[in-house]
Amino acid sequence: MENSIQPENELAVKPIGGLVAKFAIPSVISLTVTALYNIVDQIFIGNVIGYLGNGATNVVFPITALAHGLAMLLGCGCAAYMNLNMGKGNNKEADKGVGNTIVSLILLAIILPILCEIFISPLLKIFGATTANTQLAMDYGRIIIAGFPFVIMYSGLNQIIRSDGNPKMAMVSMLSGAILNVILDAWFMYGLDWGIKGAAWATIIGQAVSFIISLVYIFKLKNVHLTKECFKMKGSTIGRICAIGVSSFITQAEIVILTIVMNNVLVKYGAESIYGEDIPMTAMGIVMKVNSVLTNIIAGIAIGGQPIISYNYGAKQYGRVEKTYRTCVIAAIIVSAVAFLGFQLIPEQISGIFGNEGELYTSFACKAFRIYLMFVILVAVVNVSGVFIQSVGKPVKSSIITLARQVVFQCPAIVIFAVAGGVEAALWAGPVADAIAFIITMAFMIYEFKLIRRMSHEG
Repeated sequence: MENSIQPENELAVKPIGGLVAKFAIPSVISLTVTALYNIVDQIFIGNVIGYLGNGATNVVFPITALAHGLAMLLGCGCAAYMNLNMGKGNNKEADKGVGNTIVSLILLAIILPILCEIFISPLLKIFGATTANTQLAMDYGRIIIAGFPFVIMYSGLNQIIRSDGNPKMAMVSMLSGAILNVILDAWFMYGLDWGIKGAAWATIIGQAVSFIISLVYIFKLKNVHLTKECFKMKGSTIGRICAIGVSSFITQAEIVILTIVMNNVLVKYGAESIYGEDIPMTAMGIVMKVNSVLTNIIAGIAIGGQPIISYNYGAKQYGRVEKTYRTCVIAAIIVSAVAFLGFQLIPEQISGIFGNEGELYTSFACKAFRIYLMFVILVAVVNVSGVFIQSVGKPVKSSIITLARQVVFQCPAIVIFAVAGGVEAALWAGPVADAIAFIITMAFMIYEFKLIRRMSHEG
């Protein structure tokens, strides 16, 4: 029956706080583990090879972000599409969405690695490779690209598993691969002396394990019943899924764009400063990787609220929609406030985890933590709000919020500030862009909740 509330579904009846905790905690762990794949590599590489090795992984990072972003386009889009239709009682349409997404993920997992391998040399140059780190980046990048099928499949399938009401299984999948990655990093780099290639092999083996666990569960979905018909590609279905998930893709795509701009600016203007071309780019890479842990925790909180928001919005339970958003925002603010204190008070200790590279390196890293990440609390609210608007099926508004901060404002600001004041001035592009994006986001959210309350009163 269409448009009927399904009271047996916990998303419609259980207390919001408990639901957010149930879905957010595993999501936070899963996404934090995703960030830690890169972080662990950076720690081992920094201590075994040195900062040039870290610079090489920073050059490769945009390629991995692109692969993850395309997987999230399909996975997050499918998750919201699935829950919106389940909330309306359209279970067959939800099933079709999952089947179409799985086929699309398989096609992407075949095509993308081939393209990246063909164009790896020009891509590394675009991403800011220097004379000193190009070969290291090539050695690391080729192996990482070979593992893209695993990254794409487990990233997309995990979103489906979570929205099927089993966030713990999604967490187990991610955590298993991450633990294995840490063990293999130590073995390959210290025990076998494989250098940067060892870090890359450890990463993709861990990703393969995560994929296998996710694949096994797909055949045991609780709320989705897959038939042959579900796997027949339908343009309107996959188009809607991609439209809903585009905000998640843009989140990753803007990281790619920002990294390209940031790396090239830091290399160019770093060469004209006391730091040289490699220190600013490498130090900023560490700062952004550390910040990616915070960003993924916030994303985990927001994504944890997504099934609750989408289902209840579809079921016209608008009070539960609003309460879920507020709960996620409060949690995100608390987490980001703790991170802010760490970035401001102990940046030297944080950067030191990745190796001690001397006074100039440490000096720039500390400035980057304190200046560039000054408004992380505002960013937390922006990120939660973007996922909220995506969850209620409004991808255009969500995309505007997502694009505003890093692409529309921050990229031009980096160039302008660097030209005006040199490599250190470029760091101020971060807080300036964050403040502007926060103001725009709040304007969107005020309008959105006025609309929701109006619909609620109209019944």
